[in-house]
Amino acid sequence: MATTSHGLTYDGCNFFRQRLVLSTISGKRLKIKNIRSKDDNPGLRDFEASFIRLLDKVTNGTRIEINQTGTVLSYQPGLLYGGSVEHECNPLRSIGYYLEALLMLAPFMKNSLKITLKGVTNDLTDPSVDLLKFTAIPLMKRFGIDGEGMDIKVVKRGMAPNGGGEVVFTCPVRRTIRPVQLTDPGKIKRIRGMAFSVRVSPQMANRVVESARSILNKFIPDIYIYTDHMKGISSGKSPGFGLTLVAETVNGCFLSAELCSTPKGQGDPMLPEDLGRSCAKLLLEEIYRGGCVDSSNQSLALLFMTLGQQDVSKTLVGPLTPYTIEFLRNIRDFFQIMFKMETQKPLDGERKGGDKTLMTCVGVGYSNINKSIS
Repeated sequence: MATTSHGLTYDGCNFFRQRLVLSTISGKRLKIKNIRSKDDNPGLRDFEASFIRLLDKVTNGTRIEINQTGTVLSYQPGLLYGGSVEHECNPLRSIGYYLEALLMLAPFMKNSLKITLKGVTNDLTDPSVDLLKFTAIPLMKRFGIDGEGMDIKVVKRGMAPNGGGEVVFTCPVRRTIRPVQLTDPGKIKRIRGMAFSVRVSPQMANRVVESARSILNKFIPDIYIYTDHMKGISSGKSPGFGLTLVAETVNGCFLSAELCSTPKGQGDPMLPEDLGRSCAKLLLEEIYRGGCVDSSNQSLALLFMTLGQQDVSKTLVGPLTPYTIEFLRNIRDFFQIMFKMETQKPLDGERKGGDKTLMTCVGVGYSNINKSIS
């Protein structure tokens, strides 16, 4: 990374989305060079170009320049505008890939966002829309981002590779983010889940539920996993099934895991029983890692801590993911914020899982200047 009077310059396509999101919020110009310049097929991929088009739709006055080979991107962010938007997501990445970024941007727009995203709702690469609905929305409420119209609604479900799903995300705007003290997750009080199936027998989802319960019933009695079988036009264009599990603690923290079947024609097919058991074990691993925020939402929590009012925020998380570690570096570049990190080991005799990390920072006091004055 190099800082110049023209903004920040990075080399390569890694963490492309993070950098564009932070550039958009901070208002700092961004240049990314040598995007796959040594590849046989150099330049931006279709899903990255689709992501840039999405940013252009939710902002006003953004200037984007891409060279002929697609290996250099110059990005001058405009004002976050919001309003009613539609976007066709590239099927190489799920709607979750685009939605993760929108969750970070939506509170800071001029107008409340209502966006319809079309494409793949569940795949093996990105967090699904279900997981983000069950975990990211409650987390955002902790930072004061709540109220009328905060929702992620799955209208149509679409599996990879052909998609056909449709999701509506609505989010109110906020002028400021409140600091948080999320230091005690508390014990797990219940597990909830959703097993879905599209263009296969509804019995598939039931088999997934039974196999997941066979693992989880050994640990906690309060388990409820409902089934969602969409038919006809609501079931997308490809067959598949999957499971999303969420463990809720007594202090209102959410830890999650999910798994879905392999896309038709790609790899070995997965039995619903194997999928259910594997997903249950993934949830137990997430519970072992612990913390007040699960692995998939670490970067969202750290961003809102950074943007909070000029006060101390603390959040206890499990081991930092490689994605989160790079996100911290990018936060330092764009906002000059460094986090204090303290490792917390389980006390002797206590069964509280692995080592945790207490993340502490003082917010930059970010204020949403885009917000309409009502």
